[in-house]
Amino acid sequence: MNRRRLIVLALVVALAVAAFATRGFGLLPARPDTELSLFGNVDIREVDMGFRVGGRIAGIGVDEGARVRQGQLLATLDTATIDSRIAESDARVAQAQANYDKARNGARVQDVGQARARVAAAQAVYDNTQRDFVRRQALVEPGAISRDLWEQTRSERDRAAAQLAEARQGLSLLRAGTRPEDVAAAAAELKSAQAARASVGTDQSDTRLVAATAGTVVTRAREPGAIVQPGETVLTLSIDRPMRVRAYVAETDLSRVSPGMKVQVKADGNAKAYRGTIGYIAPRAEFTPKSVETENLRTDLVYQVRVIVDDPDDALRQGQPVTIAVIGARARHED
Repeated sequence: MNRRRLIVLALVVALAVAAFATRGFGLLPARPDTELSLFGNVDIREVDMGFRVGGRIAGIGVDEGARVRQGQLLATLDTATIDSRIAESDARVAQAQANYDKARNGARVQDVGQARARVAAAQAVYDNTQRDFVRRQALVEPGAISRDLWEQTRSERDRAAAQLAEARQGLSLLRAGTRPEDVAAAAAELKSAQAARASVGTDQSDTRLVAATAGTVVTRAREPGAIVQPGETVLTLSIDRPMRVRAYVAETDLSRVSPGMKVQVKADGNAKAYRGTIGYIAPRAEFTPKSVETENLRTDLVYQVRVIVDDPDDALRQGQPVTIAVIGARARHED
């Protein structure tokens, strides 16, 4: 009896040791499956930079590999043509401004005085011709004057009357001031000239190529002296801050992760474990891309996950394959 008990006890101990050994060697999980490993690459984010206007490159101030800050001047175009257009636009704005001021302010006192003098002169001429007309009218019937002289006298009187009426209308126009329609037309002309000047000013500012964001120059496609077209690539800038990692989670593990979870990012040959945060999970599935190297995921549906690296450095490069450990992943629930 005692021998049988010893045999049973020995079997129990042997099973316990075997279970411990298999757990110790990783053949069986030692704790609930709360860790999840994802595979992906550091995102490659680049922007091709060029001038909005065409022209000859006057200078490029950066070389490949240079770190640039946001707003830094990178390259310039020759501005001789733009400067001429600016001078012409300034002259047109000045002319339009003068026309508008003239229309808005109306006639000067001197203009009104000059118009009055013209009226007075026309009045004097008319009075003189009217006296001749009255005096000769009584002489034409008896034949004391010729018909030709009479017709000439009447024509001069009528011409003087018309000139007097014209002078009076001119004085009336000056007193009435500029029509509202003329003022509006002058104002529109001024706005058009100012808009054209602003457009040329924009072209002038676009002869300076500045960095829209901080980054690293990876390509210098053109050199000083080259003639470039609008939008043609001059420099290519790599944007490495913030650093993003694009990874993929299997459909079966989708419920284990969510935005905001903290992760660790590791790259081959780099001992540092970078801190990161899951910032985005795609709302729809896609087939596993070839860049995901795990065999059991190659034919499965996966969801794209974007991780923001909190503490990147120069040892972590764009395009580099990485492994993401989601330490706080929820445990998998299997039916």
